[in-house]
Order: sequence, then C-alpha cells, then structure tokens
Amino acid sequence: MALLFVLSLLAAGAVSGVIAGLLGVGGGIVLVPVLEWVLTLCGTDSSLSIKIAVATSLATIIPTAIASSRAHRRRDAIDDAVIQAWAVPVVIGAFSGVILATRLDAGVLRMIFAVVATLVALKMFLPVEVVVLRDTLPHGWRAHWLPFLIGLISTLMGIGGGSLSVPAMTLCNYSIQRAVGTASLIGLWIALPATIGYLLADTSGLAMPPFGIGYVNWLGFALIAPATWLTAPLGAQWAHTMSRRQLHSAFGIFLLLTAGRMIWRSLH
Repeated sequence: MALLFVLSLLAAGAVSGVIAGLLGVGGGIVLVPVLEWVLTLCGTDSSLSIKIAVATSLATIIPTAIASSRAHRRRDAIDDAVIQAWAVPVVIGAFSGVILATRLDAGVLRMIFAVVATLVALKMFLPVEVVVLRDTLPHGWRAHWLPFLIGLISTLMGIGGGSLSVPAMTLCNYSIQRAVGTASLIGLWIALPATIGYLLADTSGLAMPPFGIGYVNWLGFALIAPATWLTAPLGAQWAHTMSRRQLHSAFGIFLLLTAGRMIWRSLH
C-alpha cells in the first residue's frame, strides 16, 4: 500500500508537470482525482479526501507554476499587463474559494470538479483556439469579475487556473502560446494564496491523515512537487515545437472519464 502511494504520486507529479507546461491547463486537473483516489485507498474518509486532494494539489502547483512561468518568460510569452490587471481579483477569488470549499459538502466539490472537467474536455476536442469573440480582454467591471471567477473556481477544483484563463484569453484574440505562458504565472497567483488559506483552515476534530497542516498533506507535496518542478519546463518547451491535436483528444478522453468518476462518487 505504501509503495502504491509513493509510485502513484510520483507518476502523477511527472505527468501533471508536463501537462502544466504543455497545455497551460494546470497539472491539478490530473493531480486532484489521483490524490483523491490514493487518499481514499489509504483509508481517508471520503468526505475529507477531496478537500485534502484539492489543497495539496494547489500546494504542488506553486513550484510547477514557478518553473513553467520562468520557462515561458525566457520565450517572452507572458503578458505583464494582464498579470497586473488580474492579480488582485485573482487573489481575492482564491481566498474566497478556500472559505467556500471548507464549508461545502464533499459531493458538491466533486460535482463542481466534474462539470468544469467536462467543459475543459469539450474544449480539448474543439479547435476553440481559432475562435475569437472580441479583439481585447474585457474592460470595466467585467475586467475584475472574470479573473475573480477564475481564482474562485480554480481554488474549488485545486487547479492552477489555466483551464479557464487560457480559453478566456484565446477567445479575446491572444495567441495560444502567449495565453499559455501568461496562464502559467496566473497559476502562481492562485496557488500561493489558496495554499495559505488551506494551511490556516481549522481541521481540529477531523480524522485527518498524518503529515498534514490544515488541509495540505505535506507527504503528498514532498512526493509530487519535485516531479512537477522537473517536468514542467519540458512541457513548456514542447508547447512551442509540436502539434497538440492528438494530445488534446487523449487528454479530453481522460477528463471525461475523470468527470464520470467524480459524478459517480458525488452520488454515492
């Protein structure tokens, strides 16, 4: 059981790091279902496993986002104007997500993950990168609500925000490479405050697994973070050199299967 735990998390970390750099969708969308499955397999109550998985996934996104954004920065693929405009509402959304997640029923969290994962899967199957709805990102109040919702939903799911911010930017006339690069740094602005919030959450009286602070499991972090740190730059490199249609389709199928499992878990 211990060996399965270690190997599963190392493999998940390596794959999520590549995906974070390559697709800009955030490795958490791979990590959360794997972490939730491993934690439940190891005896963690199902009402806690999804919340621990979400919190620990966000903690591992911090080094992934740093490594990935540095690689994209070297290629001048990060739009600092978007980062400056989105930073505050994204952080507020992330903290709001923590407050909401710690109070929601585990089944509701799984259903939220399943719905968004399904939408991301559909995006993977469709060439939405070539669809442009407007020439620039929204201005005025919409310029604040969009990043706020990205931070909020990402924190509820345990992802870095790329699953939402990349489509939002490409629909507003951003190239896919620049959107992916900018999303990699947005992931840091989501993961850091969200992790702090989950660390400070009150878990007294709950049957938490060992090696945890708040909802963050440090054993999981210690196993996953090095793998994601090492493989995220590789994914960022591939993002600029290869066609990704087949990879998108395969990842979309994985997400649909994951969403189906989450829906089943939320109903049982």
